[in-house]
Amino acid sequence: MEIKVSSKHMELTVAIEEYARKKAEKLPRYFDRVQQVEVILDKVPRGFSAEIIVDVEHHEPFISRGEHEDLYASIDLCADRSVRQLTDHKSRLRDNRHHQATGGPEQ
Repeated sequence: MEIKVSSKHMELTVAIEEYARKKAEKLPRYFDRVQQVEVILDKVPRGFSAEIIVDVEHHEPFISRGEHEDLYASIDLCADRSVRQLTDHKSRLRDNRHHQATGGPEQ
C-alpha cells in the first residue's frame, strides 16, 4: 500500500507528515483492499483542512474531509470519517454477499 502526504499553502514538517502517515497506515485494518492513501493538508482561513483519498479495489475512491482550528484535530477528524466510510462499505459488501432471497419458495 502506498501512502502520499502533501500540503498546500503551508510547510509540511516531519512531525506532521509522520502523524498523518501513522493515521493512514491504520486504514487497511478496516478494509483489506486498500491500494493507496493520499493525505492532503491545507491552511484555510478558519484553521486547517485535511483530506484523505482512499483508493480501493473495485470501487470509486473514498474521499473524506475535515476542518478544525488545530491541524492534528483536523487529521483525526478526517481519519475517523475514512474509517467510517471503509467499515460501512465492508458491511454493505458482506450484507449483499450473504443476503437471503425474500419470499417463500416458488410453487
